[in-house]
Amino acid sequence: MSRLRAKCPDCKTYTAVAIGPDYECHSCGRVFHSGLVRVPQAWGDGGEAMAESAWLELPFPEAAVVEADTLEEETLALAADLPERPLVLGGDCCSHVGAVEGLAARHGRLSVVWLDAHGDLNTPESSPSGNQWGMPLRMLLDSGAIAADDVALVGARNLDPPEDEFIAASGIHLHEEGIEAALAGAGCTYVALDVDVLEPTEMSVFMPEPDGLRRREVERILRDVAGRTNVLGGGFTGLTFERSNIEPLVAFAAALGL
Repeated sequence: MSRLRAKCPDCKTYTAVAIGPDYECHSCGRVFHSGLVRVPQAWGDGGEAMAESAWLELPFPEAAVVEADTLEEETLALAADLPERPLVLGGDCCSHVGAVEGLAARHGRLSVVWLDAHGDLNTPESSPSGNQWGMPLRMLLDSGAIAADDVALVGARNLDPPEDEFIAASGIHLHEEGIEAALAGAGCTYVALDVDVLEPTEMSVFMPEPDGLRRREVERILRDVAGRTNVLGGGFTGLTFERSNIEPLVAFAAALGL
C-alpha cells in the first residue's frame, strides 16, 4: 500500500483505492496498473488549449492534480506526488520533467523514450520563441537527471539548428532504431509521448506537423518498448480537449502496460 490514494474512475471513491504498483479499488473491486496525474498547465504563449486537454476523462484512478505558479514549483510538486506507476496527462512536455526527476530519484538510472515531432532541446538562449515547452528534454539532460546515452528521440522532424548541433555533440539516439541502444544500459524506462509525433489526421493535436507516424506504428513502438524494459511510467502531452483523443490514448497506455 502506497502513501498515496486516488479517485477511482468507476465508482468515484477517493479513499478506497490502494496504490502501488497496481491499484485496486476497495469499493468496486476494479484493478488498474497506473495512476493518473493531471498537469493542466502549458508554459508558453497561447497554450491554453493544451492545458485544457489535461482534463480529458481517461479511465484511470486520479492520483493527483498538479498546478503551480512556476515551472520549478510544478516540477517539485509533480515529483513529490507521483504514484508508484504514473500516467501523466499534461498540458505540455514540461510535465515530463517532474515525472522523470521523481522516478530517477526513486530508481536511479533510467532511460527515456521521447516521441515528439520536435526536439524539445532548446535553451532560453537558443529558443526562437522563448516558450519553455520547447526545452524540457534539454532541462532533464542539463540537470543530470538522465544521460544522453539513455535517451531515444523518436519521430522528430522539425528541429531548430541549435537542436541539431546539440544532438550531434551529445550522442542522443535518434529514431526507432535508436531505442535499443537507449534502453541497453538502464533497467527501467519512462516514455514521453507528445501526440504531435503522429500524422495530424490521426489525432487532434495542438501543434500538428506533417509526415508523422500512424497510430498503429506508435502502438507497435510502445509495445516493443514495454517488451524490452520495465516501464516505470509514461506521459501524454500536446493534445487538444477533444473526446476523440480518449480512445487512442487508452490504447497507447495499454500498449505500454499502464
